[in-house]
Amino acid sequence: MALLLALLLAAQTTPVQPLPKGTGLPPPATDEGSVMAPILAAFAGITARDSAAIHAQLRSSGNATVIMEKPDGTRTVKNLELAAYAEASPGTERYEERMIDPAIEIDGAMAMVWGPYSFSIDGVVRHCGFQHFDLVREGESWKIQNVTWSVRTTGCAG
Repeated sequence: MALLLALLLAAQTTPVQPLPKGTGLPPPATDEGSVMAPILAAFAGITARDSAAIHAQLRSSGNATVIMEKPDGTRTVKNLELAAYAEASPGTERYEERMIDPAIEIDGAMAMVWGPYSFSIDGVVRHCGFQHFDLVREGESWKIQNVTWSVRTTGCAG
């Protein structure tokens, strides 16, 4: 009986194709480039430590989720209001966040961007992982609705 149940459950699973890997940042004049524009502007705001510049790329509501992965394999998940993502910390260090080969999917007024990223302080990679952005088109521009990212401190490319 257990074998029959397992076979029935396996038959109900729909295989999902993995997202295609990105091929670098798209040209700005394309639909994909316009989807990336608020993400790149938010990254520029992080570098400038400018909360207003980051906030300008976000919808008024949304969520930010961070998954911290420790070297011992344990994880913690923290959910925040999206506005907390925009809070820049004061300081003199140079922050740089960048996505590497993002995959971009667009359907009408919604889009998603997924890909690996790295975060550097003064040119030294401090952590890396994957990011996932949900975006919504408002008028002629895109706004970030949600962002989820993992944080790893090991295995990051320098």
